[in-house]
Amino acid sequence: MLGYADMKEVLLWAQTTRAATVDFVYWDVEAPDNKYVTDAVRTEKNTAFTAKCIADQVEPGRQYAYDLRIDGQPVPLPYPTVFKTQPLWRWRTDPPAFSLATGSCAYVNEPAYDRPGTPYGSEYQIFGQIAAQKPDLMVWLGDNTYLREPDWSTRTGTLHRYTHDRSLPELQALLAATHHYAIWDDHDFGPNDSDGTWVHKETAWEVFRAFWGNPTFGLNDQKGCTTWFQHIDIDFFLLDDRYFRTPNDCASCEERTMLGKEQLRWFLSALAGSRAPFKIVAVGNQVLSSNTNNETFTRLYPAEHDSILAHIERENIRGVVFLTGDRHFTELSALKNARGNWVYDLTTSSLTAGVNTNARKEANNFQVAGTVVDQHNFSVLRFSGPRTQRQLGITVYNADGKELWTKTILPNGEIGQ
Repeated sequence: MLGYADMKEVLLWAQTTRAATVDFVYWDVEAPDNKYVTDAVRTEKNTAFTAKCIADQVEPGRQYAYDLRIDGQPVPLPYPTVFKTQPLWRWRTDPPAFSLATGSCAYVNEPAYDRPGTPYGSEYQIFGQIAAQKPDLMVWLGDNTYLREPDWSTRTGTLHRYTHDRSLPELQALLAATHHYAIWDDHDFGPNDSDGTWVHKETAWEVFRAFWGNPTFGLNDQKGCTTWFQHIDIDFFLLDDRYFRTPNDCASCEERTMLGKEQLRWFLSALAGSRAPFKIVAVGNQVLSSNTNNETFTRLYPAEHDSILAHIERENIRGVVFLTGDRHFTELSALKNARGNWVYDLTTSSLTAGVNTNARKEANNFQVAGTVVDQHNFSVLRFSGPRTQRQLGITVYNADGKELWTKTILPNGEIGQ
């Protein structure tokens, strides 16, 4: 798998079936005779034999091919193994166009441990369809794996679930040629609707770190999945909605919170300081929804939710787009605040888990007409245009790659016709 990509280094990830030495050989596709090798990493049982290697002899704006080696032997792979470094464009050109895929709720069946009845996971061909779009990166929006009852209370079980799902054949081509970033939600953190009281959350954090290639994990000496990165000219804020969360149904709990004080303080400050034309904020639960019956930010943590939207309005922050998951259906929601700035929430769900068949009956006053999708799907976001006129195209596809709808957010924040 490809992890983060910057101008001078790229993270490469692999998993072996036993203790082994892993490294990668890589080369600029336009200079194939000049080979480079990452430092070797010895895989260990405690982290499910995963390895993170850093390609640190790269230059900005180049494409590289790579080979995986285990114990010094090349591993032949039947799909493209390539990565790209970010270009050095600032002060030189307009920012290049780029695309990212996103989605949530990826359930991979394992009959011995699945719930009885109709399998909950299906249509794994969706991962091949995402790969076919050739996105530059993918942001996973939580429930990227579903811990089962035998999994969530032990390190052994959690490592097994991640290993089982990461080994899905249909997923391999997407992992190998797209740069991946991730947040978690309840099902890859612990049991359903789990929160900061979960006693095994540190194990969940350690396993998440082993299997994902984010640039950082947590902030200011706190744990969790919080991080930030910039791709070209767009800022990405990846938030943790579980590690610091007070229980959903504890009305008397003091200082009810989804994000926790430290993370919220950092997020609001960093958001105000961003000069990116679009600020993409990934968080597990829906932000713009008037639905009062489900696990949404508005319903469960109204004071914190309102403080975020008030901050965006007060600081006159433009171009905020939340990416959310969890709900097992897709919709685009929009809010125009008193400063005249639009805030969007693109919920993308579900990749392969069961679909919410009641989605079209839900009331959401912020919903953009015609954007509800109640089948397996993914979204592709395309950033384009000159530096001062960037626009964001959003297209949603079903599991077979069929386009379901497209919207374009123009430089002024409006949705184009």
